[in-house]
Amino acid sequence: MNKIAIVYWSGTGNTKEMAKLIAEGAVSEGSQVTLYEPMEFGAELIKEYDVVAFGCPAMGAEELEEIEFAPLFEHCKDSLVDKKIALFGSYGWGDGEWMQTWEEACDTIGAHLVVDSLIINGEPDDEGKEACLEMGRRIAYNTI
Repeated sequence: MNKIAIVYWSGTGNTKEMAKLIAEGAVSEGSQVTLYEPMEFGAELIKEYDVVAFGCPAMGAEELEEIEFAPLFEHCKDSLVDKKIALFGSYGWGDGEWMQTWEEACDTIGAHLVVDSLIINGEPDDEGKEACLEMGRRIAYNTI
């Protein structure tokens, strides 16, 4: 069975909802999924999963949340070389620059994005919910 970790930080609940929907989509394709908040996850767990999906909303001037999530991601970087990953998050302003910056950082360290990153403005609506489910299904497919 394919194993997927979904690691997320959520301030308003929007990114948490995305994480749960992504998990639901992956489970529907037969994957085993574990959801983690940043304080529950560490670099030592990365090798246990076929894919790790990271979720964080845009904060401040379009950046990752800096108290819990950004330090965790920084700590995990060395373990993400040649690792299959996915990125997602919600935002309330801007144009998604934080996701582009995050994708570039992942590319620089040698991580492999297995699906297109997903950003949703605010709370996922019906279209956004379906996009999350589809992301989960695609991640499950790319664990093989």
